[in-house]
Amino acid sequence: MCKLLLFVCFLVCPLLADAAGPFTVSGYVTDAGSGERLIGATVLDTLSRQGTATNTSGYFTLTLSQKEAAIRVSYVGYAPSEVYHLTLTADTLLHVGLRENTRLEELTVIAEQSLSGPESVQMSVVEVPVQQIKGIPALAGEVDVLKAIQLLPGVQSGTEGSAGLYVRGGGADENLIILDDVPLYNVNHMLGFFSVFNAEAIKNVTLYKGSFPARYGSRLSSVVDVRQRDGSQTGWHGTAMVGLISAKLNVEGPIPWNKQQVDMIRNKEIITRNATTFSLSARRTYYDLFMAPLLAAIVSNGTDGQNATAGYFFYDVNARLTHRFNENDKLSASFYMGDDEIYVRYRANNTTSADDPKVQMRLNWDWGNLLAALNWEHRFSPKIFSTTQLSYTRYRYDLRQSLSYDVAGSDVATSLGESMDYNSYVNDLMLQTQFSYIPSSRHDLRWGGNYIFHQFRPQVTSFNLRLSGTTDFAVDTLLTDGQIPAHEASIFVEDTYTPLSWLRLNLGLRGSIYATQGKVYPSLEPRIGVRALAFRGFAVKAGYSYMSQYVHLLSNSSVSLPTDLWVPVTRQILPMRSMQVAAGLSYDVLGCLELSVEGYYKRMINLIEYRDGASFIGTTEGWEQKVCMGDGWSYGVEFLAQRKAGKLTGWIGYTWSRSMRQFDREGQTINFGRPFPAKYDREHDLSITLQYAVTKHIDLSTTFVYGTGARATLGTQTYYDPISRQTLTYIPERNNYRMPDYHRLDIGVSFHYPLRKHPEWQSVWNVSVYNVYNNMNPFLLYQDSGRMYKVSIFPILPSVSYSFKF
Repeated sequence: MCKLLLFVCFLVCPLLADAAGPFTVSGYVTDAGSGERLIGATVLDTLSRQGTATNTSGYFTLTLSQKEAAIRVSYVGYAPSEVYHLTLTADTLLHVGLRENTRLEELTVIAEQSLSGPESVQMSVVEVPVQQIKGIPALAGEVDVLKAIQLLPGVQSGTEGSAGLYVRGGGADENLIILDDVPLYNVNHMLGFFSVFNAEAIKNVTLYKGSFPARYGSRLSSVVDVRQRDGSQTGWHGTAMVGLISAKLNVEGPIPWNKQQVDMIRNKEIITRNATTFSLSARRTYYDLFMAPLLAAIVSNGTDGQNATAGYFFYDVNARLTHRFNENDKLSASFYMGDDEIYVRYRANNTTSADDPKVQMRLNWDWGNLLAALNWEHRFSPKIFSTTQLSYTRYRYDLRQSLSYDVAGSDVATSLGESMDYNSYVNDLMLQTQFSYIPSSRHDLRWGGNYIFHQFRPQVTSFNLRLSGTTDFAVDTLLTDGQIPAHEASIFVEDTYTPLSWLRLNLGLRGSIYATQGKVYPSLEPRIGVRALAFRGFAVKAGYSYMSQYVHLLSNSSVSLPTDLWVPVTRQILPMRSMQVAAGLSYDVLGCLELSVEGYYKRMINLIEYRDGASFIGTTEGWEQKVCMGDGWSYGVEFLAQRKAGKLTGWIGYTWSRSMRQFDREGQTINFGRPFPAKYDREHDLSITLQYAVTKHIDLSTTFVYGTGARATLGTQTYYDPISRQTLTYIPERNNYRMPDYHRLDIGVSFHYPLRKHPEWQSVWNVSVYNVYNNMNPFLLYQDSGRMYKVSIFPILPSVSYSFKF
């Protein structure tokens, strides 16, 4: 910690010399139609060419040395603002509202101060506009945030149709996925085929793959920062949608406190003081509502006393309530709840004979997230801004099964009852705060910290059995690994320093500490980013980051199952660490096309994997004895061409990469201690995502994906073992076989038209086709009798959805 304090002093002391900067222009950038604050909007002084971008609160600070300024603001999908000519005699507060540009042929594009552009020191980061996400052709018409991210270079998708993320050779558990700054442990629905994010509730999505700012930690491979909408200030608006598998509803608007605010809402004026807004979104699948009655009718048809029902569904509820006291203070509350549930009910109550049994069976299998947060934003001065948040997040999984069998019999009544409950959960209570201070145009300083109280219960199994009749017998058993509490705390400081007009540095340091079971794990994590501007629009970038992770996800399946266990670092299981270096080039072509190429190398230590043949359900053995610890490394080159504005938008991404593992520690060897490729080691990965606005009423979209096949472990020959007297399969090494290459083409078309009776409302029909040329991509391979078989689950799948905006 002493090193961290010295580093803070090193950064802060030079700021005193720069603190006498003449004047500061600060304020918020909002959507002029709704008052929604815009994240990442570009604020540029066209005279000095100094610029900045709004933070996650839509706030910007720009300190200028000259008295004359010409401020222009731009944001993807919006018409640029007028030029604000200012004569600065004091610090100036400037609020700018931008209007969505619906006439693409008149769109004017100016240089963006985006996170990923050449002006920014940040590298290995991609911002994906939500409107582009909504336009991507989707499986079963279900727009998915994480599947859009899978199409970016450096990100692998796992199995066919899965929403899992494997970033730069990392595992599915090495991604910090945050919703309004709160981590989510499980981000998948329907065994990983869909994510928990409802696109209608989302305002902004940003992916970090490396060169992480010091304010992020706790995961090795990536950060996915997702922000919810605050809600419109100018009137009630919403979207309703019906698709093949689900229905969605989003409603947002202001909550007036007095007649004056009611009148302002009627006039579509933005309320600047004591303004309260809300945003509420809900989604539910409904196949079970149709299948359950059908199944009941089939089971009961022609059979007295029998009935059954079964089904599967998932749902999400997103809510956000925001109150703006004034231009300096904002209080917001965020909420998310989502669950998956599988249920089976069966009952047989035959009455034709006294000896006929009465049978009842019930199965409930549910899992999901709960998230709640209270966030306060405060503006101390034009140069100092802070956010403080108290939050709670929970992931739980519960499998309940029961069976009863009763025979009334003429002699002795017999009754058998059995029940089992298997569950796991993790709870986090977190307090965090963050400050930003921009003393001059040369420095952008941030610091803060957080504290998290973790509660883990990896697995609890209870079993009950009773038998009555001629003999009474009962068993009641509870098997558990026990509850594991843990404490995690961190502090960070970072400064984006511009010593020369062409040179920009991001220097950061994060200190973290994790305590559990009497063991303390400290970590000091330096972060460095460098940007050298060769000429306007072209930059050379490099970065280094050291990361630590204190939780693991135990999974022995290629799909996301609810039985996957989140487990903490313990006395025996050490924290995972990673070191990543990256370098690349970034070029902004005429302010409308971003080109980048990056190379990276990442080293990972203390990774864990299951021992060969190990599993966790149905056994009392602790999970710590079922895993091995080892190391990994990955390297690759990524190319991205992205266009965010105009009639034609989208991106082309390509990745060449390798990812390896080695488990050679004493007593923890896998693959005889030799290196082996990771399961999702794919050398080549290509994705093309394009959207074209044919007219103001018709949009076309297409996605093409090609990737080298994933790895699998298969036996190469069989032999007879005289000791066990069995025929065994010889497997020379883990992940020794590469599955066939994966490729797929999706297309979609959307029709936008105003409703006849309500011209201000808009209806949208979307027709899309997943896997147009019906390529049977492998979901899994298996061997039987010396032959290999391929299983494919997604042929060509057309879908249609209807939505309207009001």
